[in-house]
Amino acid sequence: MILALNRQQLLVMAAGAFLLATVLGVRQVLGLYLVPMTIELGWSREIFGIAMGLQNLIWGATQPFIGGLADRYGSGRVIVGGAICYALGVLGMASAITPSELLISGGVLIGVGMSGVGMAVVYGAVARMVTPEKRTYAMAIVSTIGALGPFLLPPVTQIVIGDFGWQVSLIATAGVVALTIPLGALIRGKAENEAGVAAQSWIQALGEAHKNRGYLLLVAGFFVCGFHVSFIGTHLPGFIAWCGLAAGVGGWALFMIGGGNIIGTYTAGLLSNRFKQKNLLSLIYLARAALIAWMMVMPKTELTIYVFAGIFGLLWLSTVPLTSGVVARIFGARHLGMLFGLVFFSHQIGAFLGAWLGGLNFDVSGDYNAVWFTSVLLGLLAAVLHWPIRDEPVERLLNPQNA
Repeated sequence: MILALNRQQLLVMAAGAFLLATVLGVRQVLGLYLVPMTIELGWSREIFGIAMGLQNLIWGATQPFIGGLADRYGSGRVIVGGAICYALGVLGMASAITPSELLISGGVLIGVGMSGVGMAVVYGAVARMVTPEKRTYAMAIVSTIGALGPFLLPPVTQIVIGDFGWQVSLIATAGVVALTIPLGALIRGKAENEAGVAAQSWIQALGEAHKNRGYLLLVAGFFVCGFHVSFIGTHLPGFIAWCGLAAGVGGWALFMIGGGNIIGTYTAGLLSNRFKQKNLLSLIYLARAALIAWMMVMPKTELTIYVFAGIFGLLWLSTVPLTSGVVARIFGARHLGMLFGLVFFSHQIGAFLGAWLGGLNFDVSGDYNAVWFTSVLLGLLAAVLHWPIRDEPVERLLNPQNA
């Protein structure tokens, strides 16, 4: 199927994949700075967790608006601005010496930057370049290649932190983020009205989505994905250290999550051509709940951690192309940046709570048990929420002459 894509489509997909590899890869390694920064600067883990939670919350809160700007004015300008803000935020973390400086740099600046170079903007650009039947597959291909970032950056970052310190590592990471600035010239273009479909304003699109029960269930379910990913991405290295395992195990665990994510995301794209995407989402969340429950009762050895990380990686971001694919299937691609941005806001509310409550749980009780247990219950809830979703296109797309 990928061979049927033209040169311009492949170019946009390649640029989007590199952008996601950088954005998601850097986001994946931020948890590696929790232990060295809190120890050297005398902060609690809750402070670091709040900063990462604020980052996720701002990313989600600004995503619908920035996604809407990309839909209306083009993705290129949005990506350039987002990349600059992202790089400045990472650079600011390297020089932070007070909690407020961490909140501004690692929380606010990186959060705004991520919304400009994140999934809603990239997926919106890719979805507009391909035909409806190829959208989920194309987004899965971009996600799969983009998953190389979370796969490769954690072990490299762990080595740099160990050999040169966390500050040098953050400065180098800011330089990597800055490399994405020119990609805005490649991912250009804004949304156009779909052929044969009546024009629709963003207010009309919001009203249509608000009345769609399946969309509301999708919004509620994606909250759980954010909670899982943020809690584990932020606190897994700290949890591993709490278990008495070597610091390097945390970096390799994130590496294995990234490796599993490549396979899982690509497989999700393939399966989306044969099975309903909303049913696949239910099964993914059910599997997450079962895996976390298994890890909770097992001895905390390196083998247990690596098995957990590898399998959870298969379930990591495989939800994203499926979720965006459901939104595009129901409403079309015209306002995908904004509509998926709203779904993503729910994801980031969950991410804020996952990052913050993980740190709070540890500071209050000295362990992470309460949040692990909560993660199991939320996984079961998400599985139940996704199954009844009706993912058929809205009447406007089925009968455009009546729209």
